[in-house]
Amino acid sequence: MNYVLRRLASNLLDSCKDLLPIVLVVAFFQIIVLDQPIPELGNILLGGLSVLIGLTFFVSGLRLGLFPIGENLAHSFVKKGSLFWLFLFAFALGFGTTIAEPALIAVANEAAIVASTGGIIENTELTINKYAVDLRLTVALAVGISVMLGVARIIYGWPLHWLIILGYFLVMIITFISPDWIIGIAYDSGGVTTSTVTVPLVTALGVGLASSIRGRNPLTDGFGMIAICSLLPIIAVLIFGIIL
Repeated sequence: MNYVLRRLASNLLDSCKDLLPIVLVVAFFQIIVLDQPIPELGNILLGGLSVLIGLTFFVSGLRLGLFPIGENLAHSFVKKGSLFWLFLFAFALGFGTTIAEPALIAVANEAAIVASTGGIIENTELTINKYAVDLRLTVALAVGISVMLGVARIIYGWPLHWLIILGYFLVMIITFISPDWIIGIAYDSGGVTTSTVTVPLVTALGVGLASSIRGRNPLTDGFGMIAICSLLPIIAVLIFGIIL
């Protein structure tokens, strides 16, 4: 219990240091440059305190729970020696974390509303909801495949830079033949997939897997999973736009 409290106190101090530059920048431009008082100061202070507490508990949860469980699962699957279950777990992890990603939900809902007002889809609640769900499923499937590809890269020792070069080469080709209205959504989808839920577990899986396989280095081989996870969703959403 004392260890947890010490970690919370340490994370709280770190969160204060991380948020301090943002507070100083906003205060400087509001008070010095614009020469205006800060509006609704009470609500801003309450919101800032909520962000500080939330960030502290979030970071504490990552260090205490998500990172260890990801690494332990990777070690266990390597000991089991079954590639089928390892790849199935990798896909399920990527799909499950992405479909629950708050940032992706927000972007998909906003994209559906904009698509309806722009005449891309019918402006009905059913069509808008279906578009948002289909977009989330497309991205989640792409991330699931991305995690499988990242696991295969670690197991077989494929160079990361060649996968990234090939991936962005495909992105450029598909971009030229995709409708204009889907391009921005596709590139944003690649960014929002690597957010609060997905990154900790996928990173822990890569590091744990690399440290469990002889001849692999957790530093050079364990990272890079997130780069692949942010790449394939772009391709998938561009294809989604072409089909739609």
